[in-house]
Amino acid sequence: MRGVLIGVVGAVAVVGVAAAVAVPEAKEWYDGRHEQTSSYATGKDAKEERESVPRWLPDDASSVEYAMRTTGGERILKATLHDGRLPAPCEPLDGKAAPDPEISASWFPSGTASGAKGRCGSYYVALKDHTLYAWQTNDDWVDGNRRSGQ
Repeated sequence: MRGVLIGVVGAVAVVGVAAAVAVPEAKEWYDGRHEQTSSYATGKDAKEERESVPRWLPDDASSVEYAMRTTGGERILKATLHDGRLPAPCEPLDGKAAPDPEISASWFPSGTASGAKGRCGSYYVALKDHTLYAWQTNDDWVDGNRRSGQ
């Protein structure tokens, strides 16, 4: 009887350890399976390849990194701007706080929202030297689609 009890306790322990490892891995896979990341040489290439890349991105922007969630409007973008200035259609935030991006990538630094300088369409933007960081939240994407449909 004692041997059976030890066997049952051992089996429960093995199942518990397996679940502790498998559940977080499955959650990470599930959460990430709807995200796509792409790299492009120029802004023109990015816009030609992917319709969801914002049209305000200058054609001559270089080293473009783009990530999006396919189940909503969450987007992040990184690009080098040769003139080091925000694109013309962008407007200053005027002291308003920007929300944090809702997705992440290794090339998009955390804390970027605190350096937001403006809005380009439905994207918040920050500029560090010649590097543009831009992000769109799902709520802003939904609002933008509502306005364009009216």
